[in-house]
Amino acid sequence: MVVFSLTATHADTDLETVAQLSTGATAVAAGAASSPALEGAVVLATCNRYEIYAEAASHDDVEAARSAIISEISARSGIAEDRVSRAFALAQGRDVTRHLFSVSSGLDSAVVGEREIAGQVRRALISAQEQGTASPALVRLFQNASKTAKEVGTQTALGSRGLSIVSVALDLAEDLAEERAWDGKKAVLFGTGAYAGATMALLKERGVAQVSVYSSSGRAREFAAARGGVAVSASGLPQAIAEADVLIGCSGSDNPMEAVELAAIRDDSPQQLIVIDLALTHDFDPGVGTLDSVELITLESVRLAAPEEQAESLAQASAIVSAAASDFEAERQARQADAAIVALRRHTMAVLDAEIEKVRARHGCTAAAEEVEFAMRRMVKQLLHTPTVRAKQLAAEGRESEYLAALEALYGISVAIPGMVAPAQGAGRTAGGVSADADCPVDHTRAV
Repeated sequence: MVVFSLTATHADTDLETVAQLSTGATAVAAGAASSPALEGAVVLATCNRYEIYAEAASHDDVEAARSAIISEISARSGIAEDRVSRAFALAQGRDVTRHLFSVSSGLDSAVVGEREIAGQVRRALISAQEQGTASPALVRLFQNASKTAKEVGTQTALGSRGLSIVSVALDLAEDLAEERAWDGKKAVLFGTGAYAGATMALLKERGVAQVSVYSSSGRAREFAAARGGVAVSASGLPQAIAEADVLIGCSGSDNPMEAVELAAIRDDSPQQLIVIDLALTHDFDPGVGTLDSVELITLESVRLAAPEEQAESLAQASAIVSAAASDFEAERQARQADAAIVALRRHTMAVLDAEIEKVRARHGCTAAAEEVEFAMRRMVKQLLHTPTVRAKQLAAEGRESEYLAALEALYGISVAIPGMVAPAQGAGRTAGGVSADADCPVDHTRAV
């Protein structure tokens, strides 16, 4: 099995392209699951990244699995496959682990150290599990990424200031406002998702008492009731916008508010308006920033304004991530050696049992035969110790292929696909399937 990733993030792709690619993101894994080359997939889509973590059946199947995902993204986004393919960076093996652990810990965020991403990583896994697309290997990868994020949060000062995309956006709004104080301001919040929830909490924390919530999905009433805001309907929205000091978009609407529409609604409004657009697919047309008395803050504005965390905290966090990624990879490689170890033990024990049967056939079930069996099993245990230890060492170094080649060359044991070895025969059975225990009740566990 081979884990690989396809990533398009704020670091190397413009946010408009990321937004276009993300259309229908939640259904991509399930849609691509029909490919026989794909064993599983988890989709991580946020306001500034679109990443797919997937598992292929083998190294030879990676390209077919990648193509299945690219084709599915193209079909759902309407973007040509060649353009989709160019937009995503492909990574495999250790690079995948290191990247996801860094992402989950906030080291790869537009606002370095932000904690919201850790929750998004957890929810991505939960969603994949609910859809049935999360393979065991991907579950372990994401669970360890979340564990690493928690360690970074508790063991370093990274993110201790509570910075996030939302908080930096509100800081920018405060700097641009003619009246910096938040108490007394009226805000209209578009959306009811995770970012909307984080925005509502920070608005309350800063003293904003009047927050109107609008959602085209109809969830505004429930959202506002749980968080202290007031839901507004489509008919009441223009009045709320006319009276607002701040508009915050977190919904990613298919129909962004045009500049001419906002200008008409605000025609008689004397106060300054700050528009914060945190949606990956804009809630407001960029042209609203050209209107008189309107200041526009976008995700790109937030990315440029995000402060750099202290070098010491970043170094500590990076060290934790690197160590965690290395430990995870060593453990994963060791698991790949299990199949070879099982195959070697099965082969050796089959030979041993066959020889013991010859002793019993000649001497019967006697004390002498029992002592011979005990000595032979103890010898086999000693002989298997070093090959077993070496298997795990070589796997941890990424050299398991050398071990598999040696097994085939020395013993004719072929382990084609790690983790897919047939179940071992029952304890005490000979190579011919005859039960040794049936004729001679020897304690076979004393030495092996």
